Amino acid sequence: MNVLIITLVFFGIGLLAAIVVAIWAYNRNRQTNELRSRFSSEYDRTIRSEGDLRAGEKILHERQERVEKLEIKPLSAAHRDNFAQAWGKEQARFVDEPRTAVINADRLVKEVMEARGYPMSNFDQRVADLSVDHPGVVQNYRTAHDIALRNERGQVSTEDYRKAMIHYRALFAELLSDDQSHVEDREHRVRAA
Repeated sequence: MNVLIITLVFFGIGLLAAIVVAIWAYNRNRQTNELRSRFSSEYDRTIRSEGDLRAGEKILHERQERVEKLEIKPLSAAHRDNFAQAWGKEQARFVDEPRTAVINADRLVKEVMEARGYPMSNFDQRVADLSVDHPGVVQNYRTAHDIALRNERGQVSTEDYRKAMIHYRALFAELLSDDQSHVEDREHRVRAA
């Protein structure tokens, strides 16, 4: 009888341990899927950059928490129109002065980000913050900014200028968009927490 009780106890402990491990694995997999869905290609880039799944996911989670504390807001219609007009001028300027247009496009993107509430500390922090709500265009920002930096050193071709403007335009359009889902989603998560 004692052997049977001991066997049942060990079986129960083993079953309980298996359930705990299964729940842990399920939650871990769910968190990975949520981060991968939210950050898309930025997820893979961060994991590759860190060289470790846990470290990369920790960084992405910290980005989310940081941005949730920021007061990112949509632009007013007047601001959106003013920025759109300024962008139109830079696109027109590109034909005759591509170098100046790229410099101004970089500045204009910073101004839109600042108007939306993104902190303007350093470039890497801006990219990290931007990746939370705009992961699809954050690589555009990196590429265009790199071209703008090479432009300052005189290491840019006309084709590079064209690429920079295309990348800035994609980012600029997303920052100007009326899509409030990112802001509303963040506000909902903050209220839920």
